[in-house]
Amino acid sequence: MYFDENEPVFKRSKWGTTRYAYNPRNPVGFALIVVTLVVVGVVMLLMVFRAGPFAVHERPAPTPTPLSTPAGEWDADY
Repeated sequence: MYFDENEPVFKRSKWGTTRYAYNPRNPVGFALIVVTLVVVGVVMLLMVFRAGPFAVHERPAPTPTPLSTPAGEWDADY
């Protein structure tokens, strides 16, 4: 692959005038592309296997509280 350090890291995208994309001809731009793909791949695997921050934690079932009236609520004379 041809690398040129004089190339910019970001280039204007051909899809629009205000969008920028990594430039694979710059070594830093190419490294950013590789790092982005690795991070996205790891996050997708963590989601598929429900690991890391996507893990489902087993919680005990909530116990219902007994129904009781608060003290003094029904004692008032109207």
